[in-house]
Amino acid sequence: MEAWWRALAFSSGYNTTLVTVGAMLLGASAGMIGAFVLLRKRSLVSDAITHATLPGLALAFILIGLIQGDGRWLPGLLLGAALSSALGLWLVQLVSARTRLGEDAAIGAVLSTFFAFGVVLITVIQSMNVTGQSGLTGYLVGSTAGMLAAEAMLIAVCALGLLAAIFVLRREFLLVCFDADFAQTQGVNTWRADLLLLMLLMAVVVIGLKVTGLILIVALTITPPVSARFWTNRPPRMVALAAVLGALSAYLGVTLSSARESLPTGSLIVLSAFGIFLVSFLAAPRRGVFASLMAHQRFRRRVHLRQGLLSMSRSEPIFDGLTLRLLRRAGHIRRDGVATAQGQAAARDAEHEERLWALYRQLFPGDALHHEHAGLEPISQVLPPDAINALEQRLPPQGESA
Repeated sequence: MEAWWRALAFSSGYNTTLVTVGAMLLGASAGMIGAFVLLRKRSLVSDAITHATLPGLALAFILIGLIQGDGRWLPGLLLGAALSSALGLWLVQLVSARTRLGEDAAIGAVLSTFFAFGVVLITVIQSMNVTGQSGLTGYLVGSTAGMLAAEAMLIAVCALGLLAAIFVLRREFLLVCFDADFAQTQGVNTWRADLLLLMLLMAVVVIGLKVTGLILIVALTITPPVSARFWTNRPPRMVALAAVLGALSAYLGVTLSSARESLPTGSLIVLSAFGIFLVSFLAAPRRGVFASLMAHQRFRRRVHLRQGLLSMSRSEPIFDGLTLRLLRRAGHIRRDGVATAQGQAAARDAEHEERLWALYRQLFPGDALHHEHAGLEPISQVLPPDAINALEQRLPPQGESA
């Protein structure tokens, strides 16, 4: 625990601090670009890109190993992974555009083929007389324990550049994600915007290989945006919040993994992201489970109270226990079930408003559809005064049909 607290306070050494900062920048970039991908409904593409990096990573390792005897040269490995993922992304676009297959089928075909080819290449690497084979597994599940300061600096600089590029292009991406046709009317090249979006996603995936690994980097581009969606309905805020949650996931995961050598970095980052998602899923004020349950209970009480008042106005017996408790709590009936003066007045008002709402639905059925459950609110809070006066003038006397 003491080692973790030192890592949280950025006092565990220069290399650990550099890795933590780089991972946080990467998490912010992944969360931000993932939010745009999620809004664009193309989250599966990130899965195809991640798995398409494996053969390029393995081929780069083989070439570098044959040249210098050790295949662990980070810039070369990242370049190979980038070229391979770019090829996979191009094939997905080609198959979905030139055939009758949908994008999901194209992703499945490319993902499985590239990953299978990568597994074969890893088997070949294990039989080669080069050093560094064991280090290649770090790109599958993530590893920061043996990361050099130069490698950490490279990841941090690249992640910072990605974050800046995404921030500059955020308006263009938001327009395309919101409505591609509208974006075209505003002068946005939607094809170019989609290409830039996918290229930045590919860059995040490639840079994150050393931190979270190609198997788990996809979670860092999906989980923080999904968590952010629980907290807000506004896309700009969702993008910003996804970046914050991505950085927080990386911060917690890297610091936890630095506390003990045997803890995998990528898995802890993903588990931290899931923990944040779980908190958002349960406790978000609008979309969380607890908020939904409370809103349902409030709605249920409002319905029972309204129906109880209408039953009182029509002299109908009330047998439901919850309705009786709500009426007594509001002071509308006494313990023996007899209506109080306050309850009688509230019942008359409820009946009068019910007749006004019935007339409004009869005269304006189209507009009434936009006021779902409006009968549970005072009509003065929903309709303007002139509309209420017009309804009052056309309201037939009590007992007569409209």
